[in-house]
Amino acid sequence: MALRLTSSRFLGKVWQLSKPYWQSEEKWIARGLLLAIVVLNLGMVYMSVILNKWNSDFYNAFQELDKEAFTQLILKFSIIAAIFIAIAVYRIYLNMMLQLRWRRWLTNAYFTEWLSDRSYFQLERGNHQTDNPDQRIAEDIDQFTGDTLNLSLGLLNSVVTLASFITILWGLSSPLNINIAGHHINIPGFMVWAALLYAVVGSFVMHKIGKPLIGLNFMQQKFEANFRYSMVRLRENAEGVALYNGEDKERELLEWRFTDVWKNTWQIMRKQKQIVGFNSGYNQIAIIFPIIIAAPSFFSGAIKLGGLMQVNNAFSQVMGAVSWFVDSYASIASWKASVDRLTTYNQDMIETKQQSAHSKLLMTRHQNDHLTIAQCAIKLPNGTTLSHLNQLTLQSGQHTLISGQSGIGKSTLMKTIAGIWPFSEGNIELAERRLFLPQKPYLPTGTLREVLCYPNVDINISDQAIEQLLSDCQLAHFNHKLDDTEQWSHTMSPGEQQRVAIVRALILKPTWLFLDEATSSLDEETESYLYQLLASRLPNTTLVSIAHRSKVAHYHQYRLHAQGSKGQVSWQFAPI
Repeated sequence: MALRLTSSRFLGKVWQLSKPYWQSEEKWIARGLLLAIVVLNLGMVYMSVILNKWNSDFYNAFQELDKEAFTQLILKFSIIAAIFIAIAVYRIYLNMMLQLRWRRWLTNAYFTEWLSDRSYFQLERGNHQTDNPDQRIAEDIDQFTGDTLNLSLGLLNSVVTLASFITILWGLSSPLNINIAGHHINIPGFMVWAALLYAVVGSFVMHKIGKPLIGLNFMQQKFEANFRYSMVRLRENAEGVALYNGEDKERELLEWRFTDVWKNTWQIMRKQKQIVGFNSGYNQIAIIFPIIIAAPSFFSGAIKLGGLMQVNNAFSQVMGAVSWFVDSYASIASWKASVDRLTTYNQDMIETKQQSAHSKLLMTRHQNDHLTIAQCAIKLPNGTTLSHLNQLTLQSGQHTLISGQSGIGKSTLMKTIAGIWPFSEGNIELAERRLFLPQKPYLPTGTLREVLCYPNVDINISDQAIEQLLSDCQLAHFNHKLDDTEQWSHTMSPGEQQRVAIVRALILKPTWLFLDEATSSLDEETESYLYQLLASRLPNTTLVSIAHRSKVAHYHQYRLHAQGSKGQVSWQFAPI
């Protein structure tokens, strides 16, 4: 659901982010829940109106010392309170249910887009504005769905409350008579205008105070994500840091990342202090303001105590409804930050997919057993050309070693052949059943059995066969751990991880096997043994390897050699 965000307006972006869910396969459930929540919100407002009238009757009964009316009103209040509580509970419960369903759907949709067309890989390369896409999916979606529902329903509740109580307040307000320079001015419904003016001025001042909070919240999420990522990266590379004695440098990096968090948080604290200070003063004045205005009418006998309480309550309701912007400003600032981050993510996702769609690298999958590379320009994300390979065809069984000095572009050629490097140009034809083994194998979280069979975890192979392959690859000490779940990339040495990748190849039996320095962590004797094992166990598999050790050439019949300097590299293909 990578969205083409055609609107530059904030609410337009909100709608474009929201629309897919409300038009999805869950639309009727979602709309039904939303309708129920809206009805419950209207019910809350209606109950507030009833309570407002009850307030008047209750305090009038007090003033008139009417014990019988007092008793009846207490019973009436019990019924009103029970209904009010039931509505309040289910309004929140259904709101949370809708938010959770929306978040689940949106998260799954983002997962699909992130993992399709290898977008997760492309986002980490090239010039993209998206930082920490995992944080956008894990946190920003949650915040977006929650804030969108709560703020929208809060605004609806305020509008309905305003419409309901402004009439009540108008009816209870005495007109204000003012004489200015001999001119008599009569202001009907004075308390309504006072409440509106009070809220409008407060909203204007709050916006001026809190506007910087939007940008600060945006940066806070970025700094927090960078800080967490730095700590996760330290955990994943703990051994390397320990061997280099790099603790001081890592501490310096973590302190630098946290300094960004600390400084930005400090600015948010200062801004929130101003917001809370203004908001507190605003609300405290609002408590006494309607009493002061209505007091002359009460002391003159124009209204009773119940009327005074009703005026106070109605004024508070009207002012609270009009003050929605003031009360919700911090949430609006946080909401806008999450919308901006999701918008940036979607825009980068669109550009990434367009880059893949418009890539001049044409990949053709076929059932025939050959690899053909034609008019191929190997390029970097910035457009720099590393090398050209005009024509190469490898037939089944033509085991080929790719060689050349480090940094000349061998691995980039391998990524191009794999189809994950859209920056290159040319035509590549490749068999369907192929497997690429990188220098650092990927070991997912799961049981050892799932790790060995990745990504085809449902492949039909017995535990006995897996244990035999582990033994053949000198990993027999893991035979009793097939059902164990561990962080295998932390518990296994680099050499063991590369042998796991060889076991994976023996299980999956591809017709073409590409090894990008996939045995570089092994000693020469073990490396030679594993290549012999691949040749004997996979006689119908063609090997294409990148390796620097000369002995690896013994297991290949051809060499594709790169020579020259960057941008002027030529490839020579010849028998070994």
